[in-house]
Amino acid sequence: MIKIVNENTDPRINLAVEEYALNYLDPREDYAILWQNEPAVIIGRNQNTVAEVNAPYIKEHGIHVVRRLSGGGAVYHDFGNLNFTFIVDADKTVVSNFEYFTKPVIEALASLGVKAEFSGRNDITIDGQKFSGNAQYWSKDRLLHHGTILFNSDLSVVQEALNVKLDKIQSKGVKSVRSRVTNIFPHLPKPITIDEFKETLWRFLIPGDKAEEYVLTEKDWAIIRELSEKRYAKWEWNYGASPEAEIEKEERFAGGKLELKFNIRDGLIQDMHIFGDFFGKKEVSEFAEMLNGKEYREGAVAELLDSVDFEGYFINITRENFLSCLFA
Repeated sequence: MIKIVNENTDPRINLAVEEYALNYLDPREDYAILWQNEPAVIIGRNQNTVAEVNAPYIKEHGIHVVRRLSGGGAVYHDFGNLNFTFIVDADKTVVSNFEYFTKPVIEALASLGVKAEFSGRNDITIDGQKFSGNAQYWSKDRLLHHGTILFNSDLSVVQEALNVKLDKIQSKGVKSVRSRVTNIFPHLPKPITIDEFKETLWRFLIPGDKAEEYVLTEKDWAIIRELSEKRYAKWEWNYGASPEAEIEKEERFAGGKLELKFNIRDGLIQDMHIFGDFFGKKEVSEFAEMLNGKEYREGAVAELLDSVDFEGYFINITRENFLSCLFA
């Protein structure tokens, strides 16, 4: 097992590092990576992004939203969270064997006096509370296994960032299962920093006195940056690749109640219907039709609203009101 040190905190770059290690580095070798992200929600490959994130909160707090290659549910990352990655041959002993890859984490915690255990399909828990979720992705004959470790994350932000009114969003994608979560830190008999925990974990990820390290070259980084720009930095990947979702939004303003019912397919608004007790001089169905085919992205819709006689369709409901209802 070869160690890759990655000190970047941009989630778009970090996911590209994983993809690079999977598809570009020597396939005869196995690799392990530890990494951290600045605040971000990482979306599973088969999920509808809109159905997983609290969009107003994400926008207000400047939290990244990035889709990963692997399946599973949405997770929140911050500097109190540590991520681990294995890149290995995808033979039958390790494919879908989540317990195999979580064993070093459990052993590292045991050495610190914390009893953790593998639970369910892909989690690690302490006293029944989840602190690590794991996922996998296959490329040809190679397997990428990665997992999160809540060491000392802000759990209030975890709840807010992923707090979606799911009763109003019927997603055709895989939905996240919200579990009781915990940090490792309060369970430690003796407090340590996340950097100290990282050093402990390295010793169990790659046992032995001297771990061989691969240092990414400038040539490597050039390809990684290109991967990031072509995939992880693009709205089309992070939002547009979402499976279909049926969405209902409603809110009351000075001009009356506004109800929006629509679908999102491939990140585009479809089948928009607008209801409510508001007044308008023009037929609102005309305006609804203009929204069909637009990207479900605030900037794209705002541009449309500025180009039409919005006040003709809605009296005493502003453009800002409409946007807040559509993207709440």
